[in-house]
Formats: sequence, structure tokens, C-alpha cells
Amino acid sequence: MANKDGHRRFGSIRKLPSGRFQIRYPGPDGRMHTGSTTYATRTDADRALTLIEAQMISGDWTDPDRGKVELGEYARTWIKERPGLRPKTVELYTWLLDRHIMPTLGGVTVGKLTTPMIRAWRARLLDNGVSVSTAAKAYRLLRAVLMTASDEDKMIARNPCRIKGADNEHTPERPVLTLAQVFELADRMADKRFKALVLLATFASLRWGEVIALRRSSIDLQERTVRVREQLVELDGGEMRLGPLKSRAGRRTVSIPSVIIPALAEHFAQFVDEADDAFVFLGKRGAFLRGGNFRREAKWADALKEMGVQGLHFHDLRRTGNTLAAQSGASLADLKARMGHDSDRAALIYQHATRDADEKIADALSARVRKEQKKAKKTRERGDDDGTAGVLVPAG
Repeated sequence: MANKDGHRRFGSIRKLPSGRFQIRYPGPDGRMHTGSTTYATRTDADRALTLIEAQMISGDWTDPDRGKVELGEYARTWIKERPGLRPKTVELYTWLLDRHIMPTLGGVTVGKLTTPMIRAWRARLLDNGVSVSTAAKAYRLLRAVLMTASDEDKMIARNPCRIKGADNEHTPERPVLTLAQVFELADRMADKRFKALVLLATFASLRWGEVIALRRSSIDLQERTVRVREQLVELDGGEMRLGPLKSRAGRRTVSIPSVIIPALAEHFAQFVDEADDAFVFLGKRGAFLRGGNFRREAKWADALKEMGVQGLHFHDLRRTGNTLAAQSGASLADLKARMGHDSDRAALIYQHATRDADEKIADALSARVRKEQKKAKKTRERGDDDGTAGVLVPAG
């Protein structure tokens, strides 16, 4: 805005030899800034300064010089300096950046990124055969990086990641086992040390990293509980790292159905050292249990093939347990507490979930198993067993 003698009280305008007009203005950082573009008329330059002044007053101004850093450089610094990232998450973010973001957008300066540019980048990923799930992960990483550039570092006026639905993975429905199939799968494990592993992971809704990190002191067979406090993560380089859980909600105590207690007690007697800090599930040589070793030693694929089940992953045991718990009549709050769902809301729900409600989930599962056991027994007594009955473990 100009005062009565024609001079502006904010910024200045000068005419260049080319005939275009250039602006300069003081920033909140105390430095003088030169406009990133020139203007055809003095009026256009005056309007640009007025807009910049309004942005500074409202707190929306961004330093155009800061936006000149390349996205790849900024993203690497973001990953390195982001607080609380787990080693596995760092590996995933670095892989997504190198594989799917850097080739197309890595050399673009942060201030030059636009929504159409990011839309074209995502479309190119999908056209090149990248799965919707992976593209969604890469998009969420890019959005998080640019959110920091916008909200915290004030490098850009707003986040250009504004593509509706781009963060959705649309993962296909995963298989869920029946009660009978859970026990059949446990019995078909080639190494019997894994029978209890399958049962506990399913009926306590445990993640792989949680179940292989359990210690003897984590499981109370008398109280029928398992305390989840840590997890084991296998990094891409092969290192096994023991660390804290992903969220507060993950720290939980889960009631165990009484029907699997005999299998756990037998496992303790045969495979677990007496020390309280002894790991419950280890490989044959006493080392940390790795996913590849488990599948090989348990003959996981062979067991599934014999059962006629296709495409089942170990994580689907947790999904099966969650489904069975929900079918028992558990409320959403109780179910999320049992799952240790990774969200602020789930963590809050966990704090208020009662132990009685969780025990009811475990008791309902036991009652359902016993009901199917009785049904299978009657089938055998009638002599018309078709081969599918009797796959449940005997009640303890």
C-alpha cells in the first residue's frame, strides 16, 4: 500500500531494463526478499506486495527461497529427523522414497510441486504395474513429508497432496479360518513346538512380532492371561531387533480361552526354559524365530495344501481371532482393546475397557469350541464321520 507521497510503506518496486517490474520486501525473518517473478505493470507488482503483506499478517506467508530445496533432499532429512520412527518404518520409508518417489519427483523443488504433478506421478506408478496398496503407501509418505513442509517449515503455502482416495489401499479380503480349521492347522504343524504358537496367535489376536517376543513371565496359565509389552522385528538386513510396541494401545493384557491352556502348558513343559525371561517361542537351534524359518520348519505351505486352504498368511490368524471375538458378542470398544489397535482412539478405548469384558470374550470362545467338540463326538458315535469331525483338540 502506498502513502500520500507515492512511496509504499511495505516493500518496494523497481522497473528493470526489460521494462518489467520487480518487487522487494522485508520478511518476518528480518531479511530482504526479492520476488520470484517479475510483473508486466507496476499495478500488478503493487497487488503482489499487498497480497504478500496480507499473508504475513495472517501468518500464511511462506519463504519462496526455502521452497527451492529438492524434494529428495528434503524427504531424506525428514525421515532422518522424524521422531519416534521405528527401524522397520525407516526402512519402509527409505525404500518407498528410493523406489517410487525419487525417479519422478526427487529432483523437483518442493516449492514447484503441484497437485496435477502429483496426480500424474501416482497415475504413472499404477500404469507401470505398482500395486494400489504400494502406491497408497508412497502417497501417504509424500503427503506426510509435504505436510511438514507446509505446516511446520512454512516452505509452501499448502500441501499439494490433495488427491481424493489416493491414500486408500483397497486391500483384498483376507481369508478367515473356522474354529475347526484353526485346531487342524495347529495339529498339522510339522514341528510340534509351533502348535501352541498357532493357537495363541489366533485366540489372543497377536501379531507375529508380538507372539515371538513373549517371555515365560508374559503368560500366566493360572490367570489365563498374556501380557503384550514388546515385539521382535526382523530388519531387511536380517538383524532381529527387540523393541517397544508400536503404540500405547499395543501394550495390553489379553485373556486366553481356557480351551487352549492345556496346549500351552504342554509347550511350556517341553520347549521353554525355566527362567522368567526365557522366550516362549524359539527356533530349533534356540535362536530368535524368523518368519522364513517358521514357515520352513512348520511346513506351513504343506499344511495349508493338505487342508485345502489357499493364500493364508500368518497374520490371518490374528484376523481369524478378531473375527471370532467379534462373533462372540464383544463390543467395538472391547474388541479394539483386545486387538491393541494402533490409533489414538483405540488407545483411549483400551484404557477404559474392563478386564471382565475381555474375560467374557475368552470364555465365549471356549464355550463355542466345546460345543463343536460335543457335536463332533456325537457324529463319531453315530458312525457317520465323513472325515471332517474330530479335528478339535480334546478339552483339558
